[in-house]
Amino acid sequence: MTLASVLTMPFGLTEPIFVPRYWNPPSLFDLARRTGFDIESLIFCFALGGVGVVLYVAIMRQALAPIQLAERHAHRHRYHRIALLAPVIAFPALYLLGWNPIYPAILAMLLGGAATVACRPDLMQNTLAGGALFASYYALFMLLLEWSAPGYINRVWNLADLSGLFVVGIPVEELLFGFAFGLYWSGIYEHLAWRRVGPAAVARAHHA
Repeated sequence: MTLASVLTMPFGLTEPIFVPRYWNPPSLFDLARRTGFDIESLIFCFALGGVGVVLYVAIMRQALAPIQLAERHAHRHRYHRIALLAPVIAFPALYLLGWNPIYPAILAMLLGGAATVACRPDLMQNTLAGGALFASYYALFMLLLEWSAPGYINRVWNLADLSGLFVVGIPVEELLFGFAFGLYWSGIYEHLAWRRVGPAAVARAHHA
């Protein structure tokens, strides 16, 4: 969880891409509006990464077991690094299409999730369930945000440049972001560390 948080935190430095085209949030020292960067985005990404990588394993009571060295040389693992970097590779190309930046971000992470499953079919359930679980988790916090500060979404999000679709008052783009992030990030540790997800008993047998 800590490793994933540290790896995710630098993505907070992409905030100038989204401010003010996607949203224009208040921030400490008014940094977001004056520079595009803010401290909150680093904290947000740190928290997002840690939760996203463990949510499925924790809720479904799964455990991790190492993948044997011989299996790592399977033909599909030739694309291991490409699968991991798929969102980073895809986002710049998609961004050039001129869409609001949230859409390239969503599509890039969806491609990352698809690339993960193509390279690691054993992570299919982890990936899909991770996307659904994180989207639900993210939606809860969006609802709490709007409940604690009524009208905040209308004031901060650039809704005129978005689809105009809402689900229980939440812009559909936020829910798609939560799903896409969970889809890609839920399997990132297993991919990086060559681990498979399974019941705790199976994991113990592998370790033994």
